[in-house]
Amino acid sequence: MCRWLGYVGSPIEPRELLYDPERSLIEQSRRHAPAMSVPNGDGFGLGWYGRREVPAVFHSATPAWGDRNLHTLASEISSPLFLAHVRAATGTPVQETNCHPFAHGRWLFVHNGYVAEYDRLRRDMMLAVRPDLFPEIRGTTDSELMFHLALTFGLEEDPLGGLARMAGFVEALGAAAGVAEPLQMTVGVTDGERLYAARYATGPVVNSLYYSADMESLRQLYPVEERFAHFGPEARAVVSEPLVALPGLWHEVPAGSALTVEKGRVTHAPFVPLPPD
Repeated sequence: MCRWLGYVGSPIEPRELLYDPERSLIEQSRRHAPAMSVPNGDGFGLGWYGRREVPAVFHSATPAWGDRNLHTLASEISSPLFLAHVRAATGTPVQETNCHPFAHGRWLFVHNGYVAEYDRLRRDMMLAVRPDLFPEIRGTTDSELMFHLALTFGLEEDPLGGLARMAGFVEALGAAAGVAEPLQMTVGVTDGERLYAARYATGPVVNSLYYSADMESLRQLYPVEERFAHFGPEARAVVSEPLVALPGLWHEVPAGSALTVEKGRVTHAPFVPLPPD
């Protein structure tokens, strides 16, 4: 199980979420999840928006907790929207091109989960990718293919619809191949203005996903928590696991649902896989 986080709000240093909390993303990458025998040490990535129209991305195939360059970078930059990911490989090689976030134009994409029996489904997934997008695929992961399938199925014009059609396509392939539960995913995708997230699986077990409460409610709950004082009222985070153990801070995203996060607002919607056109 990989882990990821996304932030939308007034500009902050990514370090404030990647390193500072007691259950920060870097700390999560060190320790084992309940159902895992290994930590998330198979690479990491940070993608952020700043001065340019397109995001900047930093990847490494090394464990995140030992990378001094990541700590320096996350302490130096300031961004109003970023995605970060720590990887636990599920059968594909540990290499930089397999590290999230994956990028296309203004878009960034992260994924926690897998396509079951990916080796059997990979060829048909690849052949469905739009020809002009195919040369962008640099790695070998199911996650990168899922992103390019979502782009193929209209993600840039309809983000949640593109994700739903991608999920429907993977499930249809799995059903045709006799794969009982082909898809497990929490995904985050952004164009630099909004963060879209979905939590879904074909079967009954679905990886976790949470989003943070609005800052005004948080300050009313914890008026003496000075570490939140500089966050703007529009700040929100979406995370695989809570970063701090404060009751009322984190809301679980229900299975089979999606979020649209923009400055100061979170919108909920059902997430239902759709057959692609």
